[in-house]
Amino acid sequence: MKIRVRVNGQTYESDVEPRKLLVYYLRDDLGLTGTHVGCDTTSCGACTVLLDGKAVKSCTVLAVQADGRDVTTVEGLEQDGELHPLQTAFWEEHGLQCGYCTPGMLMSGYALLQSNPDPSEEEIRKGISGNLCRCTGYMNIVKAIRSAASKLADASAEPSKEVAASGSSSD
Repeated sequence: MKIRVRVNGQTYESDVEPRKLLVYYLRDDLGLTGTHVGCDTTSCGACTVLLDGKAVKSCTVLAVQADGRDVTTVEGLEQDGELHPLQTAFWEEHGLQCGYCTPGMLMSGYALLQSNPDPSEEEIRKGISGNLCRCTGYMNIVKAIRSAASKLADASAEPSKEVAASGSSSD
């Protein structure tokens, strides 16, 4: 079956088996191996991607269901060689642990920050509750998401500072 999917801003046209899961389409057909296959039963969240901006577990979505839609994978967070502030925060706050669940955690955290730019700890824990980390606890992951929220808020405030600064210099 032919599908046309926009993944990380790039459009792909592919012929896929109707029963192929989105996670295998992303990994095997497109070579986007950042999305991990964990449990294959929608329990662990390692395969979380965004489908039209909403976090979904790609091990339970058929590739044909993504036809005509936008998919964002962990590879899509980085822009022009720069890590997304959320990725940087995971590194700085040691939210990576073994790293297997990290792409899914990042995508769930990213989806959360898109809908709630200033989440409380409780909201963060609820936002990533569909993702399992079997290494240790979630403390550093929660700290990383809080840190990213702060960085993103600071970054969104910067343009107005630049405007004010440039406005005052031309006066």
